[in-house]
Amino acid sequence: MFKNVMVVGFASLVCTAAHANLIVNGSFESSLAGWATAGTQLFYSPTAVVTDSTTGCCSGEAVPADTVVGGSDEAAGTHGVYFVDDGANQTLSQTLTLAAGSYEIGFDAYAPQNGFNQPFDASFMGTFANVVFADYTVHGQNAPKQWFHYSGIADILTAGDYSMLFRYITPATGGAADIVIDRVYVLASTQGGGTLITQVPEPTTLSLLGLGAAGLLFSPRRGGVKRA
Repeated sequence: MFKNVMVVGFASLVCTAAHANLIVNGSFESSLAGWATAGTQLFYSPTAVVTDSTTGCCSGEAVPADTVVGGSDEAAGTHGVYFVDDGANQTLSQTLTLAAGSYEIGFDAYAPQNGFNQPFDASFMGTFANVVFADYTVHGQNAPKQWFHYSGIADILTAGDYSMLFRYITPATGGAADIVIDRVYVLASTQGGGTLITQVPEPTTLSLLGLGAAGLLFSPRRGGVKRA
């Protein structure tokens, strides 16, 4: 069942050369253009918000622009995507047509204080070609009011369509933690040494891939911290 994906392991990285971001609208300056949302929610679906340190974007709380140094070559801009809901199982995704080669992948994430103070946790996962490269709970891993960076390397051996996907899950029992993400990227690279992906896995293999996710988790690299 694992014949389509051979896991070698990700490596944390800082981009070493300027490359065009293959993700469309990776900094969400054009709202959700290029992205697709799906899943269930009680009240809110993922939405683009202003991140400029002054606009009350997230339950009335202002969020600063992304302060991470490294990762995406794109400027942070003044927008991100906000995930907030109770009883949510939501996804945000974009599919790319890629040639065979090595690619640097990643995104930045921020936990607003208001959401962090809620009694229930939220889980967040980032996957590329159905291989997990970020998987954490807000209360368990992210300190509030700080931008964190998650990244990896994917070595694609077969040209084809590959998806960058984020999943946000919360319980339906009450207020849960929320998340803002920004500066999603896929960059052509010469680094190699990452996960070897021969093709997008068939749907029947996805549950098995989840069993191996623990070995692919990232410790976030803390970016420039800006406290209110």
